Amino acid sequence: MQNRIKELLKFEAQAVANIPVNNTFEKAIELILKAVHKQNGKLIASGMGKAGQIAINIATTFSSTGTPSVFLHPSDAQHGDLGVIQNNDVLLLVSNSGKTREILELFKLAKNLYPEIKVIALVGNPDSPLGELSDVSLSTGHPKEVCPLGLTPTTSTTTMTVIGDILVVLMMEKIEFSAEEYAKRHHGGYLGQKSRVVAGG
Repeated sequence: MQNRIKELLKFEAQAVANIPVNNTFEKAIELILKAVHKQNGKLIASGMGKAGQIAINIATTFSSTGTPSVFLHPSDAQHGDLGVIQNNDVLLLVSNSGKTREILELFKLAKNLYPEIKVIALVGNPDSPLGELSDVSLSTGHPKEVCPLGLTPTTSTTTMTVIGDILVVLMMEKIEFSAEEYAKRHHGGYLGQKSRVVAGG
């Protein structure tokens, strides 16, 4: 069992190491910086299923580190929640296949509402429909799933999470996000207490 666990950990770690590193990260950061920090917009993350859970995590982590962000469920968007989008926002659409019907529909609906809105795709295949439609396409490297069936989103969601973390950290550095600002957003819990100690408050 322990040897198998080590094999699985190595598999996941290798997938993370194989994430393509190129100028798309810089382009994504610049789009978010312009929309959120220069135009007073927000980041809107969206995804279906497991990808949606990753999008929620990315959105909440961005918000807690100084970049206002919300999660928009692609199905709810078709029933009125699309109204949360403003013309100075930026979309981050998460889909491993890049062909998720609800996400492609959300793309079209958002563009119909605000044709100039910028879209960042987080996909397994940058040559997919979503990847090609978007202004910036971040690729996971399309790793094989560690799931023995090769079906359950496992390794793909790991790489998506890591890319989200990288975007958050790069943005924190870009806006010089401080412990003092972190503490303002974390009043309760261990992190709130720790951030106030780090900030000297």
